[in-house]
Amino acid sequence: MSLPFLDRAPAAVPIAVVAPADWQAWLKRQSAHARSWLQSSGISGKPGEFALLPGDEGRAVLAVLVRSATPTMWDYGALATKLPAGDYCLIGDTAPVSLVDACTAFALGSWRFSRYRNGGNARPRLVWPAKCDRAAVERIAGGMFMARDLITTPSNEMGPAELAAAARQLARQHRARFSVIAGNDLLRRNYPVIHAVGRASTRAPRLIDIVWGRPSAPKVTLVGKGVCFDSGGLDLKPASGMLMMKKDMGGAATVLAVAAMAMSARLNLRLRVLVPAVENSVSGNAFRPLDVIRSRKGMTVEVGNTDAEGRLILCDALTEAAREEPALIIDVATLTGAARVALGPDVPALFCNDDALADALLKTAREQEDPLWRLPLWRGYRRFLDSKVADINNAGQSPHGGAITAALFLQTFVPDSVPWAHIDTMAWNQSAQPGRPEGGEAMGARAIFALLAAKYPPRRGAGAGRG
Repeated sequence: MSLPFLDRAPAAVPIAVVAPADWQAWLKRQSAHARSWLQSSGISGKPGEFALLPGDEGRAVLAVLVRSATPTMWDYGALATKLPAGDYCLIGDTAPVSLVDACTAFALGSWRFSRYRNGGNARPRLVWPAKCDRAAVERIAGGMFMARDLITTPSNEMGPAELAAAARQLARQHRARFSVIAGNDLLRRNYPVIHAVGRASTRAPRLIDIVWGRPSAPKVTLVGKGVCFDSGGLDLKPASGMLMMKKDMGGAATVLAVAAMAMSARLNLRLRVLVPAVENSVSGNAFRPLDVIRSRKGMTVEVGNTDAEGRLILCDALTEAAREEPALIIDVATLTGAARVALGPDVPALFCNDDALADALLKTAREQEDPLWRLPLWRGYRRFLDSKVADINNAGQSPHGGAITAALFLQTFVPDSVPWAHIDTMAWNQSAQPGRPEGGEAMGARAIFALLAAKYPPRRGAGAGRG
């Protein structure tokens, strides 16, 4: 889906965004015709009110939006759905919201998943503001569009192979090294847990691996859960729980979005992206409750529940990520319903073994209006993962603290010496909000990218290198 911008449009309708406190003063500066129209339309300067003002020929000559009392980029996201199809331009100052944030929000609000619909794609377009950093908007919105499309695509057309193909296309676009280990090769290359979870499907499991950047640059590894559909395995989900499981690869889509932004920005890092991609299915060779699997790390894992498969595939990927002792590991996963119970669908849970890293991520999350909320890696709950026959159980033996015990399971496979963050996300907008249409969502992607951009800014005059 292309971005909703154009270089110029002589007949573009101007858009005025007015603060509630400035409404009366702004209204006095308008023509008598405009004041009369707005008053008759019931517009009184309340946050969120919107109107199109017609000219003498009946065509719109001005659009006006009353922004939130506390300025937010999402005021501009609302424009993408309030405006009818046509060409528009912003007038006035967007401060304290930056032009980049305003245009990014407008772009994100314009996204639609139209792959299976014919026609009906007309939408409002915005003339690029003169001083806007277009490249910044394009890289952020482009990465988010890609992730939203991947997550929202139904599982019959987004299995492990299709997810790998999308990752390959991204790697080629940025001249990154791409490799994939699939099927029984996972056993030969010592990724036994990924293989065990995905082997029951006719669609072979695989580990996707992208490497980009100078080998001497600081190493950063992103890991994303790529469960392309989750039936729950032999611990089968009910129909209601299975309904939205096409989004269970939302963590993978999110880290691919971050990778797209980072590579486009040519950050000074050596980036690696690892995505274990599987379909958790049911067949005669499905892994079973109380099976014991030896992981890539060598630890034995007892399967307390086959529906806790995300942490299983991530443990092998995290072991490989940690092998290189990178400066930073971040994993993103649609891991637990417990995180949604604790924080609701809009706020991903952040777990982190490094306070400085957690503080930096929370700071960029606030600045980007891309919320995260830190929950504790409470070591006292590690006992809930004890097994009588193996080194660890994949499912907590307590109904409490499910998001924490899942994070503690993952932490077992990351050395304390490596700064690591785990984000437990919904990856889906359940209902439309300004700038965030209903559908797949790369929650946390903009916050992670902003962190990486601050820590590893591009070298002056440097280009992107192959991995």
